[in-house]
Amino acid sequence: EGEQTQGSHHHQPSTKGEEREVAVSRKRRTQQDFLAQKKKKIGEDQRLHSTSRVVAPYQPQSNPQTRLLQFTMRVRVLSVFLSLAALARQSSAFAPQHHQVHLQAHHRQRVVRSAEAEPAQAVEAEAPNNNNAPTKTLGLITFDLDDTLYPLKPVIDEANAAFARAMEQYGFPDIAPEDIDETGRKIREEVSAALGKEEAAVLTHTEIRTLAIRRTMEEIILERKLKATADDWATPVSDLTNIVVGHARKWAKTAVSESIVQAVLNAWEMERHHAAERHCYPELIEIFNKIKAEHPNVIFGAVTDGRANPLLMTFTLAPYFDFCMSWEDDQGGRRKFFQELSSVEGNADLKWIYQATLDKYQELAAAQAALGSSDAPQIPIWIHVGDDLAYDVGGASQCGAKTILVELADRYGQTARHRFDDDVNQPSWSTTSRAELEKRRLLNAAAQEKVNKKLAFLSQIPEAITDILAEEE
Repeated sequence: EGEQTQGSHHHQPSTKGEEREVAVSRKRRTQQDFLAQKKKKIGEDQRLHSTSRVVAPYQPQSNPQTRLLQFTMRVRVLSVFLSLAALARQSSAFAPQHHQVHLQAHHRQRVVRSAEAEPAQAVEAEAPNNNNAPTKTLGLITFDLDDTLYPLKPVIDEANAAFARAMEQYGFPDIAPEDIDETGRKIREEVSAALGKEEAAVLTHTEIRTLAIRRTMEEIILERKLKATADDWATPVSDLTNIVVGHARKWAKTAVSESIVQAVLNAWEMERHHAAERHCYPELIEIFNKIKAEHPNVIFGAVTDGRANPLLMTFTLAPYFDFCMSWEDDQGGRRKFFQELSSVEGNADLKWIYQATLDKYQELAAAQAALGSSDAPQIPIWIHVGDDLAYDVGGASQCGAKTILVELADRYGQTARHRFDDDVNQPSWSTTSRAELEKRRLLNAAAQEKVNKKLAFLSQIPEAITDILAEEE
């Protein structure tokens, strides 16, 4: 008993400090036990629900540098994917060809074996054609306008009638339609006498008509001013002195309104396009549709030495043409040509306008190729159609174009090409000098050998195109 009493007494706290330590120790053990049980509970729950637990997606930080890095990585991944796709397409494209080579080799072996047994059968085995060889195709077709797609004379006559109506509308009545052509010829002759034939030839059709309209207005204003002055002085106009007439001329030049001159010119040009639509050769639309059907990727262009533009002929030609090149758009090249025409026999260079045409086509063709309209290798051919030997055939051939000369039957009413047949009886609309006509005859003779096809009917154009392409193969 003494030992038991002594031992039990040894484990009992003897002081208050010891009692506190014992209490703290018990509390700590209790907390540790509670935490251990809680961890154990959580572990069991995780094991039970591990298959159904959803992991929250990674949320990137809204840092601009982080977003830029992510975008760069996506672009790189996309570029790699596209490269792999391109390689796959190339592999698929070459695979049939490779397989075809094996088939051809196998076929040749069979032919050789059969030829040993039956020599007559070996003739039937021939190597197939190379389908990947580039083909000649119509890439560009260009047309002259006047006397090629419509007769020029009735178009000019109706435009001149519009000039007379516009002059009357703006206060200048009693003007004959042909006055604009006659005045234009006088102006060209005056410039030739004063500045030389070269300067006269360089004047464009638009410049001549503008000067003719202005001079017509000046003459009418001068006549009115002289009559009013003579009435004020109660004297006949013929008795007015040269000094008075000179002042009246200055008055007339100053009184002409440039805006009215431009308005009359606009009326002339507008009616010119309307008249061209009314007089288009009737088979043109059918011909253009056939060309488009047989050559779906062809680009249509127009080349003209005047101001006519098929893109302004909305009811007939505009849907078919892609662009128009006018001589009057490049005054530097035009002046150089007429300088050479005045000094060199038969060697005047018309490359400038047709080179510009070729440059325009190459721009359009590059854009068309980017659309991937055709995968087959092709060599484009350029064909130009016109009625003028020197300008159409000679000029276009200098830049590599094949040419179709349209010397149409009489029922088409062409007049331009007949200027070189008779120096005296020129078309009413022509302002070409005799010296220029003689130079043009030399150019015509030099261009004869450049004609690829010569037609009397426009309906023959599609067939001529086919023949030219066949000759190029």
